[in-house]
Amino acid sequence: MLRIMKLHRGYCSRRIKRIRKSLHFPQGDKRRVHPKKINIDVIKDVRYIQLPLFSAERAWAYGMQLKSEANTEPRKKFHMMSRLKKAVQYAEELFSLCEHDKCDARTKLEAQAYRNYIRGSLEFELEKWQSAIESYSSVKKIYESLAKAVTEEQQTMYLQRVGEIEPNIRYCAYNIGDENALSELMEMRRTAGGDFMSGELDTLLSQTREKQSATLSEVTWQGRTVAVKSEPVRLFLLNLQESAQEVERAEGLDNKISIYESLLKQCIDAQQVLRDSLQDDQNFKLAQRGQPMEGKVSNQHYLHSYLAYIKHTKTIERNLVLIDSMKCNLPGGQVEEGKKITKPQDLVRLYDIIIQNLGEIPNLHGIEDDESLQQEMQTRALGFKAFKCFYIAHSYAGAKKWKEAIGLYARVLEYTREASQQYKKLDRAAIYKGEQSALSDLAQEADSLKYSCHASSILDTDTLTDQMAHVSIANNKPLSERLDQYLEDSSLLKGKAKLVQFPPDFKAIPSRPLFFDLALNHVEMPGLEHKIEQKKAAGGITGAIKGWFWGQKK
Repeated sequence: MLRIMKLHRGYCSRRIKRIRKSLHFPQGDKRRVHPKKINIDVIKDVRYIQLPLFSAERAWAYGMQLKSEANTEPRKKFHMMSRLKKAVQYAEELFSLCEHDKCDARTKLEAQAYRNYIRGSLEFELEKWQSAIESYSSVKKIYESLAKAVTEEQQTMYLQRVGEIEPNIRYCAYNIGDENALSELMEMRRTAGGDFMSGELDTLLSQTREKQSATLSEVTWQGRTVAVKSEPVRLFLLNLQESAQEVERAEGLDNKISIYESLLKQCIDAQQVLRDSLQDDQNFKLAQRGQPMEGKVSNQHYLHSYLAYIKHTKTIERNLVLIDSMKCNLPGGQVEEGKKITKPQDLVRLYDIIIQNLGEIPNLHGIEDDESLQQEMQTRALGFKAFKCFYIAHSYAGAKKWKEAIGLYARVLEYTREASQQYKKLDRAAIYKGEQSALSDLAQEADSLKYSCHASSILDTDTLTDQMAHVSIANNKPLSERLDQYLEDSSLLKGKAKLVQFPPDFKAIPSRPLFFDLALNHVEMPGLEHKIEQKKAAGGITGAIKGWFWGQKK
């Protein structure tokens, strides 16, 4: 939203400059500013009316930009109020100009609606809820009236504006004291999906929960109660309480996934806030490095583990929602129009993520010694392994690898049998009735598919035998080897005719014998000792003479 407001503000500034230049209506020169008021006597062109309109839009866009930046810089809130007040002044000027007889009724109504909307935005930020709801209601009434009096194409634009104003009216009503307004806001958020409007609704809902968070001061998990001191963590826990109902009421996969994604994002932000506050906790630092901790886990550290537990469980719930929607589009079933066919490998990947999250929960700090929770997570992981193995077998069956598929289906039956026995031993077995019934259905389906694969493997063997029986080898000889036979062979007239054998067959030929010359090893060569002695004797005198004149050789 910050980027959109910056772009809109820049566009309005450039548009004002172009209009003033084309109308020869400057506000001064390079050295001085001489403001000029626009009145009805000056207006000779419709573009004069556009000047206060774009000025109001520029001031409003700057105010909305400052509103986004005020989350990190509180001083900018005062600047935002100043810009919104300036926008109201320009909107009042626009409305007074449009009240003249030269303007038609539709222009007057639109100017009035615009003036009330800008005024309502200022009153909304000033928390004057009664005045704001009156201004917004007036805008809504005008736009609904205009929508009935225009063409169908223009009607969409007015109804869209009504939809943008509705959340603000509900929020003002909630602050006045209407308890039903919060549920209406949540309903509007569910139907908004992931567009720009949903971001506005998220902002309004977060502002509503800020008031409710004052009552949430502690939370209990696994028998231990800890205080909730951080405001972002309180807001997240309030949102968590309402998320289950939101998912149940949501229609369509996209809306449900949008709720889960928003919740997980808030959970990550809340974890980061706690992580920053635990920088001085030595046990937390040791735990982050994977080293053994000393003593008991602190309350804030335990709260961090609780948020990690929520993150894992909500990720599992989101993946299960995705799996339920993807199962309808598996090969062999009726795929919805416009939907992509689901591969079994896609489901295997999602089950892998679920098993990984279940494996990480028992390792959270503060609950390592909770045997019941560990048994619970191991049992659930075993059940989801059965589903994962089932879809791996499904992919092998699709590739007609019957032996592998039969073995995997047998493994599925083992997993389901073990998981069903372990589910009965859990302390909270009642809350997992849905998973137990799904496992029993899976066992029946895996058993039937195992026998189906066995039958398919037998049929494939019989089909291959029949095909081999019909293979004729009479005409397998090339034409060069049956020139003395008359045969009408149609294969010679099309495709690649088999005229000669290529590559040619290998033929055995007599090999050249190998000779090993071993007799040379037994031949005695004549000695050369007598020649070596003669050379030594001949060089004795000359060696002595050389030694006298040139020195002795060393």
